[in-house]
Amino acid sequence: MDTKLTLNIDKEIIEKAKKYAKSKKISLSKLIESYLAAVTKKKSDEIEISPLVESLSGVINIPEDFDYKNEYSDFLNEKYK
Repeated sequence: MDTKLTLNIDKEIIEKAKKYAKSKKISLSKLIESYLAAVTKKKSDEIEISPLVESLSGVINIPEDFDYKNEYSDFLNEKYK
């Protein structure tokens, strides 16, 4: 159900937004609605893990002090000797 909303926005911003919406071939109302929908979308705190990824969990044990940047640097140095 659509509901009317009154906003107070700087005139220059409104004009720029109208031009932007026109260039995208959508109404200004739809543009604002899409923006508000995006910023109010619930973000899941928990990422959904696929069964394949879950089955791979725990396959490799990496020490907590593992420095991947140093290891990668060593790898590249060895590769391009």
